[in-house]
Amino acid sequence: MRIALKVAYIGTDYHGSQVQPDVKTIEGEIFRALHELNIIKNPHEANYIAAGRTDKGVHALGQVIAFDTDNPDVAIPRAINSRLRNIWTWARAEVHSGFDPRRDARYREYRYILYGKYNSASLRKASRLLKGIHNFSNFATPDKERTCVCMIEKIELHAKREFTVLDIRADRFLWHMVRKIATALKMVGCGARDISWLEQMLDPAQFTEGLEPAPAYGLILKNVEYENITWNEDTYAMKVMSDNLEEQFLRHGVMAEMLKELKESMTGL
Repeated sequence: MRIALKVAYIGTDYHGSQVQPDVKTIEGEIFRALHELNIIKNPHEANYIAAGRTDKGVHALGQVIAFDTDNPDVAIPRAINSRLRNIWTWARAEVHSGFDPRRDARYREYRYILYGKYNSASLRKASRLLKGIHNFSNFATPDKERTCVCMIEKIELHAKREFTVLDIRADRFLWHMVRKIATALKMVGCGARDISWLEQMLDPAQFTEGLEPAPAYGLILKNVEYENITWNEDTYAMKVMSDNLEEQFLRHGVMAEMLKELKESMTGL
């Protein structure tokens, strides 16, 4: 039987999602858990596929993985989560034998959280310009094997407390594309670049400029959408995940206030 799972994780302590030798990764931990529970013997035999890869420090709410198993009754989120730390499976679906979470995706959606508030009129103009079908090679780290033409279906920005939140949905994303778009929007929003520069960036045949990706810690893979899949959410797994995140939220909230106190104290000396 082929099983698909929705996976969430905090990527801070992991060297990205894709398995790598000698370092801790999201997939490496998932493979270990699935093997320990006798759900799969190894990823190759199980035809394991993920919807996409995320870089070191990037987080996820709706990553999707799929694999074949002869032990489907054990392949449930609450059981798998018992072997994981800061990684949670929270919904499951039984899918057809040829299901490929990468190729079968209708779209992917990311959220990037920027610190600070920026000129809202400039951000609106910039988001309207980026929406649609474009060559995004100026907003990606080169990958010769892939076309750089993507279709952004939705791009929205809104202020939330002291942050600016970018929500972006596209049929596909290039390597570092969301983080470089976040950098470009920040530059336009603070007045370091104007809209005409952004127009040039969308014409890579005539104009090229390198961009630094925004920090990985602000990026979340929110959702990967498919047709004709019915997800069964594990309410117990979701509650455990929520409780764990609440505990971490409170701890990091105190840490943020403590760091602010130290910074302000040093400034006042």
